[in-house]
Amino acid sequence: MRIPPSAAPHRYDKAPVVRVPGTHQAWRGDGVWAALAEHAAGGTIVVDTYPASDVDAYVTEIERALPAATVLDVERAAARSPEDIEALIGDNLTDDRVFGVMSHRTLDALYDPARLDEVARRVADADGQVVLVGWGASLVPVPAATLVLADLARWEIQQRYRSGLPNWRAANGSDDALRKFKRGYFVEWRLADRHKRELFDRIDFLLDANGSVADAKLVTGDAFRAGLAAATAGPFRVVPFFDPGVWGGQWMKDVCDLDPAQENYAWCFDCVPEENSLLLAVGDEVVEIPAMDAVLARPVELLGERTFARFGAEFPIRFDFLDTMEGGNLSLQVHPLTDYIQRTFGMHYTQDESYYLLDAADDAVVYLGMKTGADPEAMAADLRSARSGEVDFPVEKYVNSFPAKKHDHFLIPAGTVHCSGADSMVLEISATPYIFTFKMWDWGRVGLDGVPRPIHLDHALANVQWDRDTEWTAEHLVDRVETVAEGDGWREERTGLHELEFIEVRRHWFTGPVDHDTGGTVNVLNLVEGSEAVVESPDGAFEPFVVHYAETFIVPAAAGRYRVRPLGDEPRHATVKAFVRGTETR
Repeated sequence: MRIPPSAAPHRYDKAPVVRVPGTHQAWRGDGVWAALAEHAAGGTIVVDTYPASDVDAYVTEIERALPAATVLDVERAAARSPEDIEALIGDNLTDDRVFGVMSHRTLDALYDPARLDEVARRVADADGQVVLVGWGASLVPVPAATLVLADLARWEIQQRYRSGLPNWRAANGSDDALRKFKRGYFVEWRLADRHKRELFDRIDFLLDANGSVADAKLVTGDAFRAGLAAATAGPFRVVPFFDPGVWGGQWMKDVCDLDPAQENYAWCFDCVPEENSLLLAVGDEVVEIPAMDAVLARPVELLGERTFARFGAEFPIRFDFLDTMEGGNLSLQVHPLTDYIQRTFGMHYTQDESYYLLDAADDAVVYLGMKTGADPEAMAADLRSARSGEVDFPVEKYVNSFPAKKHDHFLIPAGTVHCSGADSMVLEISATPYIFTFKMWDWGRVGLDGVPRPIHLDHALANVQWDRDTEWTAEHLVDRVETVAEGDGWREERTGLHELEFIEVRRHWFTGPVDHDTGGTVNVLNLVEGSEAVVESPDGAFEPFVVHYAETFIVPAAAGRYRVRPLGDEPRHATVKAFVRGTETR
């Protein structure tokens, strides 16, 4: 396999850390419950968890560590019955394996108010200390208590789903992971994020719930808030995660220093704060929290005023990797138009995207747009025949195939038929709604679980923009590079995205320092050429931040001016930078 000359293997940081400034204390294991008991001084302790937490394990561990305390599982005591919850959220779940409808409920809808009041009476009548635990424990109307948020990252939740964990108060442990993920994505995580956002300013402690309950880590609420402030003051990286796939490749194994024994790696979520984690270094401990906490708690500092005004507390830009080097083609697919995703799934913006080629073999291609003269009815009929297993779908008859080489940029506004071919390494620069892929043809494959991957042909055909033919696609979507500025040792190019998409992408080639300014809006960058660079503040507003080849990093809006300086000895370096078009405030 060919490794690009600029890629220094084993320098990609898979566990980037944000160091929390100041003097803060952290506890682990038995020290967690001793610290909480001391802080509560005999009063009530409330441990509000995230769905997919092992509440039974918490009850057992707390009873062992604090034998004199009364431990109450709030979920068992006051949540509505599984049947009532199913009836309440049924319209959000739908019968589809992948897609639901976004829930706008709040967590209190899943609880019985009278039973919450009864738990409060039990606390008042208890002889001695009481510990309330469970998702929604803070809904119990008790007087001042020691409040703990037990937070959990979504990647960890997904691993638990794959291992057989059911959704919250559901008997679906044997369901396939996609259905459980759907219930989390469209319902549970939405309610959970709304709920915990209201707790951030008043929690006394943050509990890292990603590991075993017996070895849990605890930091003060002040340390948690200081960590979020530090992350949103200067450049930082979220924790990437990697996953295999039926089309997965071999490139990331070398460049990202992954397990060579694995068959392949298909995906890397390198900057999707809704899914990724943040690692906060507090003293000698490192605690893991969802990166989404920074978005929810400090949206203006992170996103900027105008981006926040447009999207709310959501991180609208996604960077991820799609590795097909020595692998296979992605599925032929299309993403929904904005009006369609709003009407059908309750999302307020759609999955526009682009493919930036980090690397490519000589025969690499990207399938993009309809061939001029392609017959929509004939294509739909051929797709239906292929879905039924009668024939293979003749992709080349209907869809353009463009040669792809390193540093090409292909733009993919919603409604455009596309897929990356084999032997490519794609940096996908996209809008954040990331699960709305309507597969049209999957080359006759099954998933790694042996089950055919979902095809959503009706959704797809309702969104295909048939007029994006060969000429239009070549003119508007293929490697539209325009030099916009240059100076001593640097050149800035606009590479996209398309005018229908809200993300602007700029590429900087540089041999020496190059100055940037967030302009009051969040910037997301990747070092796409060169082994190493350092991000510096001209006025010392943040500590120097070192990045390596292929690493994605976020520069918060509040960081202001920054400079990227090459550290490697290559003849040139390059970054690609994405931001929301038209949101600069200066």
